[in-house]
Amino acid sequence: MATNPKAYVDTSALIALVDRSDSYHSLFRQLFSRPPALVTTPLVIAEGHAWFLRRFDRQRALQFLALIEEMKPLAILPVGPKEQFDATLLLRKFSDQDLTLVDAVGLQIMRTQRLKSCWSTDFHLGLTGVSLVIHGT
Repeated sequence: MATNPKAYVDTSALIALVDRSDSYHSLFRQLFSRPPALVTTPLVIAEGHAWFLRRFDRQRALQFLALIEEMKPLAILPVGPKEQFDATLLLRKFSDQDLTLVDAVGLQIMRTQRLKSCWSTDFHLGLTGVSLVIHGT
């Protein structure tokens, strides 16, 4: 695991980093050029791989996975039954939101890791009070 992780990385940040047409590309390119200790989950990686596969092709999806393999300092935290159960509780709590299981697991990781910052363009990841880097706080 990354030493004292400073931020959680969501799928949207990884997409913005790679996709030059994304309106947040410049911000995330700058942030990822000198990142602090970061954490994410295999669910985020799977969601990103699927996005590149659907939006582009197999080659771009594999390039995305290669980027993740080379990314330092990024720790990929495991997601097991407890994390899934806790995330399901959050989905019920925020049942008025279009929150995905990937998002809910991210919220749980941020809570358990006591993270104060989230690299995401998805406002759902700010539901529990964690600062989204796109808001500059």
